[in-house]
Amino acid sequence: MDYERLIDEETWAFIRKTGECYPEDAVELSIQEQRAVYDEMALEFRAPRPDLVATVDREVNGVPVRVYSAGDPSRTVLFCHGGGFVVGGLESHDDVCAEICAQTGYRVVAVDYRLAPEHQHPAMFDDALSALTWAVETYEEDVVLLGDSAGANICAALAHATRSKAELAKRILGQVLVYGAFGGDVNKGSYIEHAQAPMLTRDEVLFYQDVRRLEGPDAPDPTYAPLQDEDFSDLPATVLISADCDPLRDDSFDYRDRVVEAGGRAHLVNEPGLIHGFLRARHSVGRARDSFERISAAVEALGQGIWPYD
Repeated sequence: MDYERLIDEETWAFIRKTGECYPEDAVELSIQEQRAVYDEMALEFRAPRPDLVATVDREVNGVPVRVYSAGDPSRTVLFCHGGGFVVGGLESHDDVCAEICAQTGYRVVAVDYRLAPEHQHPAMFDDALSALTWAVETYEEDVVLLGDSAGANICAALAHATRSKAELAKRILGQVLVYGAFGGDVNKGSYIEHAQAPMLTRDEVLFYQDVRRLEGPDAPDPTYAPLQDEDFSDLPATVLISADCDPLRDDSFDYRDRVVEAGGRAHLVNEPGLIHGFLRARHSVGRARDSFERISAAVEALGQGIWPYD
């Protein structure tokens, strides 16, 4: 794969800076070391919160959350962070949440779900479901689900699982899923084409898949891998953002196709020349900045019941 041609210099500068903080062999470090270097990397890229955004940290149903608000919010965004289910938390994506809040005017509830390997699946899903339940019981405003990478997996799992919970399902207006890991076939497509992509390799994907379910699968489980679901009907309106130079890319294509085949609304934007984790590049890379604007616009549109993609 000719990444020198596909990836522009701005993005290469971001990749190099990330590598200085978070080495390519990070998965070979201990879990605590991985978390330490990830937190340092996130801090290096962290942007100041917009002045109009206020936050409060709470524990709800036993799950830590951070609530962002700016004025009088008309909707709530439930945000689940990326990090391979192993790293990340309220601090790693604080600036992303604050900027989504500022740009949309919506309240953002960031979920600090439990991490692997100390906590195995379905702990992450259960925490997110608890936070979602609290949000819809606490606030009158309906909800948009938003997550990146592992967090996109969790959000999609919530959308699938809550179809059987009418009181929750009717409150979810849509989901925006950014370079999500949905459990696609790791032996074809982008997993092979981009097996050695900058920022995320196929081997790293396999590590993160396995670390949260050490005993292996017993049966298909959509709360673990949404693409394992047999039923994609009655899902909320879905916008997917993928990075073209990412082994996970085709998961978003597959998820989009399954939703559309089931009669639902799903729209995919595949970002050329971008790599996994590009949200942190939104202040330094033009392509990432443009994509973040599309993500924010999608959250705002779904929150208003608008589908601008037909």
